[in-house]
Amino acid sequence: MLDDLATLVGIESPSREVEALERSAAALSSMIERHLGGTCRLIDSPAGPHVHWSGGGEPEVLLLGHHDTVFPLGTLEARPFAVTDGIATGPGVFDMLGGIVQAVHGLARLGDTSGVELLFSSDEEVGSRESRELIEERARACGNVLVLEPSGDGGSLKTGRKGCGTFEVVVTGRAAHAGLEPENGVNALVECAHQVLAIGAIADAALGTTVTPTVASAGTTDNVVPASAHVVVDVRVESAAETERVESAMRSLVAVDPGATIEVLGGIGRPPMPESASASLFPLARDAEPGIEGCAVGGGSDGNFTAAIGVPTLDGLGAVGGGAHADTEHVVVETMPARGALVANIVGALVG
Repeated sequence: MLDDLATLVGIESPSREVEALERSAAALSSMIERHLGGTCRLIDSPAGPHVHWSGGGEPEVLLLGHHDTVFPLGTLEARPFAVTDGIATGPGVFDMLGGIVQAVHGLARLGDTSGVELLFSSDEEVGSRESRELIEERARACGNVLVLEPSGDGGSLKTGRKGCGTFEVVVTGRAAHAGLEPENGVNALVECAHQVLAIGAIADAALGTTVTPTVASAGTTDNVVPASAHVVVDVRVESAAETERVESAMRSLVAVDPGATIEVLGGIGRPPMPESASASLFPLARDAEPGIEGCAVGGGSDGNFTAAIGVPTLDGLGAVGGGAHADTEHVVVETMPARGALVANIVGALVG
């Protein structure tokens, strides 16, 4: 497992870096074929190749993940793969290359993998725009989805996820000299400040809805009334009703200054994954590993898509560790064999 993990981490695979993702897909395909036999299919897309493998027979379960990571090219030089005191580190080791390696090794224990499919996309970290249709197609065909995203705290599985999305609010005003005639301008920065307060008020903590302005910019220099400004907004919701309400509220933002105009871009791209989506699969995990816990989390994954189309989905079956998307990203090595066995036992129960 560690040898395979070192190989995958050693091939940097940032989202949108197509040549790097091609190298990653080739290495991943080779690893899968070496352990499971058969031939992987590389599905080209503008975001890079997706890796698909089938064990043959009537499809019954899809193991879902991604081989793109969030770390830019060059990160590996500063932070190469390493194992120290039982902790594996390196860019992408936790999210989610460790989960891929565990699952492949776990499936190799089964011998017969008829009815099993693997799909590892190349653009999950940037919204899955190029892979969503394929993911939903294979999920419908297989009827059950196990998502190899990292586990929750303490190794818990993820039985529910919030829907999530990003909006950008663009404010257009009118420039003027800030000292000579500011009254002839329309200050986009001031208007943006009004909008930030209005946006924050859309949140509803009682319903688990967060609406968080995260990045803002405005203006060109210190003696010019800003003619433009924009703010980026992160949104998380627990229900379809809140998705509709928040999107409607964002589209209904109105300028306080009649001279300003507002444009709202983006939306909630990942629908919520209700805990009911895992109702038929989580008991199989409990049978395989008594006492394992489940949790609902705020982050999204491709499991949001499969759950939203009504396919039973259980998430968080990947690595145990922490520090996703950070320099502290790590995997607890001693948990890897058991985690691979957990995936294999659930798959074994599903394919009989």
